[in-house]
Amino acid sequence: MKRLLLYLFIATLSFSSSEFNLSVSANAKDVKAKVKVKEEKDPRREKLIGNILKSALETYHYRALKINDEVSQKAFAQYLKKIDPSKQFFTKSDIKDLEIFQFAMDDEMITGDYALIDKALDIFKKRTALAETLRKESFQKQFEFNGNEKVESDPDKRDWPKDEASLKENWKLIFKQATLNKYLSLIDEQSDKPIKNKKVLNKSQKKLPPIKKLSDAEMRAKAHDSVSKRFQKIFDRLAKEDREDQLDNFYNSVTAVFDPHTNYLPAKKKEDFDIDITGKLEGIGAVLQEDGSYIKVVQIVPGGPAWRQKELETDDTILAVSQGSGDSVDLTDMKVDDAVRYIRGKKGTEVRLTIKKVDGTRKIISILRDEIEVAASFAKSSVLQYKDLDTKVGYIQLPKFYRDFENSQINCTDDVRKELERLKKANVDAVILDLRNNGGGALEDAKLMSGLFLGKGPVVQVKDHTGKIEVLENEDTSVLYDGPMIVLINRFSASASEILAGAMQDYGRAVIIGGDFSHGKGTVQAVLNLNQGPLLSMFGPTMGALKVTIQKFYRVTGASTQYKGVTSDIVLPDFFSYVESREKDLEYSLPWDQIQSKPFSKWSKFSYNLPDLKTKSLARVKTSLRFNKLLKNVEYLNKKKKDTLVSLNLAQVQIEDAQNKKMAEELKLDEEDKNLLVTNIDESLKAHDNIRPGDMKKWAKDFEQRKDDWVKALRQDIVLQESVMVANDILKSIKPKKTALK
Repeated sequence: MKRLLLYLFIATLSFSSSEFNLSVSANAKDVKAKVKVKEEKDPRREKLIGNILKSALETYHYRALKINDEVSQKAFAQYLKKIDPSKQFFTKSDIKDLEIFQFAMDDEMITGDYALIDKALDIFKKRTALAETLRKESFQKQFEFNGNEKVESDPDKRDWPKDEASLKENWKLIFKQATLNKYLSLIDEQSDKPIKNKKVLNKSQKKLPPIKKLSDAEMRAKAHDSVSKRFQKIFDRLAKEDREDQLDNFYNSVTAVFDPHTNYLPAKKKEDFDIDITGKLEGIGAVLQEDGSYIKVVQIVPGGPAWRQKELETDDTILAVSQGSGDSVDLTDMKVDDAVRYIRGKKGTEVRLTIKKVDGTRKIISILRDEIEVAASFAKSSVLQYKDLDTKVGYIQLPKFYRDFENSQINCTDDVRKELERLKKANVDAVILDLRNNGGGALEDAKLMSGLFLGKGPVVQVKDHTGKIEVLENEDTSVLYDGPMIVLINRFSASASEILAGAMQDYGRAVIIGGDFSHGKGTVQAVLNLNQGPLLSMFGPTMGALKVTIQKFYRVTGASTQYKGVTSDIVLPDFFSYVESREKDLEYSLPWDQIQSKPFSKWSKFSYNLPDLKTKSLARVKTSLRFNKLLKNVEYLNKKKKDTLVSLNLAQVQIEDAQNKKMAEELKLDEEDKNLLVTNIDESLKAHDNIRPGDMKKWAKDFEQRKDDWVKALRQDIVLQESVMVANDILKSIKPKKTALK
């Protein structure tokens, strides 16, 4: 096992293996879209993989668990969630038949006799055949949407059907709900409201082809036929599930018990993983995951087409997709790796997504596929100043802790250093470092960047599964910036972001402002390539890999960043507080703990009067119309999230849709504060453009648009605006009042 090749990737905000990044290698994408790897049953290979995974998990994982009957029982519960996440196929009697294997998964990994998979597949195929029979019966005539039926959309709130009769009734409601959703989508398509596509059309597209007007009867018929065909395709796909899919479910049910960031990557997913970390990015730039029967957006990749287009947002549900003006494909009940193949495509082609917002409103958005604009992922800065204040605040946005390990000249520490130098020339009085939505990245840069503000000293402690603790210190004694500082975080600030924010807080170097606390991912993963060694070479590159959690982070105080994250000094209302996506919301996440603190010297040049800063900030927030609107927004979305009973009555759903749209309009948070002046932008935005001199004219309009978008975004950002006011309060309390960059 020690000969396995370890690829260490440190502290990125990691999602489950069911998620996919829609930014892929153009060459690999074309091949994978046409070829589906088919793995036949190979007992020797399956036994070898099971034994290697068991040994690797028990040897390397931080949790030091032994895969025994207790782990097997927990893994069995995870397995049921993976093979029937929406509780649509199995009955209670089916589950009872499978329960005889709940203590056998550990043994099956050793023997290679996966009886659980064989039994589950046998039942699943029978239930899939039954569902297909019910589809043919149910779609013989059109549905009527005038009854009082309701469907529970949250699988956690319902049990498996008690018998086959209940299963059949459930499927009829599922078919009916899907048809109603499709019908409502067609109504939206037929509305007079144009698709907002001005920014995404290429030069050859003057305007989108007009949508053919359909009568109500035609829309009902189209919804009926398309949903029936869609389910036919789904059941056909499920009937052809390959062995690799089932082994993927089995192995990842076991890895899930260790922690949410440990995954087995079968051969085809290992390819996607390699592309994601090394390849040329092309697509729409979004990360998706399966959420029950639906496909949900969990991250928008900075710099990508979706990020530039600005209408697709985190937590949106993608209901359907079409290629330009072509027929839409419903994504309900589709696996995420199949769904992304409809959404991905060649640069310059248009994709239309039918999405459902958290508030229940539906929308069709158009995105022109493109290469990811990597420059937008780099650090950039501006100078912020309110008209009635003489305080000049430097603002640096850092989307991630990036580092090209093959080209050391590309790294976020050097880029932040350059931005600080630009701000130095502008004579700013304070600096805001924005780590919101920063999922982490290179640990090296969390350490080195801390040094820009702290100088020499310990930054973070790292503990491995053997209990060995390593202290990472910045060795450079020089401090580039020694003035007042604010660090912004939210619940999507993770890993390296939490290391930097935690160090700034522990040293008393900066005021931390944001939501109640950050994400709470304080772990490190390594990738074990299973295609190594003479014994494994006989199977070719089909063994896959294991991404395994091997270390845990601790602050210099000894407190872990895992689970609890970093608590803000000044807590501001957080729009995304309704999203349950932090580490503590994930099943089997590693717990918080602490180790011995390390000696370190607090920042001594000045200190912050946190009680006074909190009092003044709270007073402004309480009287702010925009913050109050944000709080109402969160309250409304939390209420909608809990309302999981879905009506199948057309009139009722349309009333609810109208109410949702009205509330969405009333609670819009897109006002700009024109009193906030944003300057010193151009050089920062151009820093990574790499535009040849002869092409400057070609890109001038694009640059101006990015500049306008940047200014608009900052003026709409109420958390940033309050942070500027806090910076002003800090300067009033520090003697001398203005502390400039060195």
